[in-house]
Amino acid sequence: MYLQHFGLLRAPFEMTPDPAFLYLGDSHQEGLATLVYGVRARKGFVMLTGEVGTGKTTLLHALLSRLDPKTAAAFVFNPLLGPLDFFRVLFDEFDIQVPCTTKAEYLIAFNKFLIDRLERDHPTLLIVDEAQKLSAEMLEEIRLLSNLETPTSKLLQIMLVGQPELEEMLQQKELRQLRQRIVLRFRLRPFDADETEHYVQERMRLAGYTGKGVFKRGALRRLHHVTEGIPRLINAVCDGALLLCYSRGQATVDAGDVDEVARDLCLGARDESNGNSNAAAAAPSKGRWRSRLRSIFR
Repeated sequence: MYLQHFGLLRAPFEMTPDPAFLYLGDSHQEGLATLVYGVRARKGFVMLTGEVGTGKTTLLHALLSRLDPKTAAAFVFNPLLGPLDFFRVLFDEFDIQVPCTTKAEYLIAFNKFLIDRLERDHPTLLIVDEAQKLSAEMLEEIRLLSNLETPTSKLLQIMLVGQPELEEMLQQKELRQLRQRIVLRFRLRPFDADETEHYVQERMRLAGYTGKGVFKRGALRRLHHVTEGIPRLINAVCDGALLLCYSRGQATVDAGDVDEVARDLCLGARDESNGNSNAAAAAPSKGRWRSRLRSIFR
């Protein structure tokens, strides 16, 4: 809707992890370097954690694009599976065409697959996303996969990715064997204020914007405040702010526009001068801009 209004060629704040819009803050660069090193050095178990929306999936896509083409990677993003279903998904991801009906058959076939790849010096990577939702049983199954090794090399690199709750889970006594096997771990942090500003400007540039700046400096400061630097929330607020300003015929986004969208998204913007929530004071206008948009595009 607002692309032509702001001179954009494409939407700059989509939620999908489009590699064309990749922006790495300091934490993301360090995290990516850690993951790449873990895989290339065949360290075995690696763990990546971060709050919801901090860019873990984006980082994983960046990792996959930097791996040697010989590396086979399986991406298991549904952890709510039993052991047999987990192996079925794993075999489908690795395109292992061996019929199996029992766990023993799956393990024998998988071990042969990994040894064949090792003999050709082809690394194999398993990424388990949303790992904080794994049961203790499935975490133990995944740990046992790390026993597939030769005297000199790990056959499988395993990467557990999840929210900070995953770190808490691994403190359980019954999971101490798994905890001890994780040789590299990294927690992804949100953007700081400067990174938030650069992130917004870079995405606007990549979307084709060539003007002096749509988001005013005050709007960018407010944006970081209400989103706490979480990329997913930044995208949501920026997209809403651009739509709001388009509906009003505005050429720029100011701090008030950011606050209005943030309130509508229930982000609970706070007044920087006194630290008191201004959500209650602004409650009558909550959702007002969405109603205005509906009337415009009806």
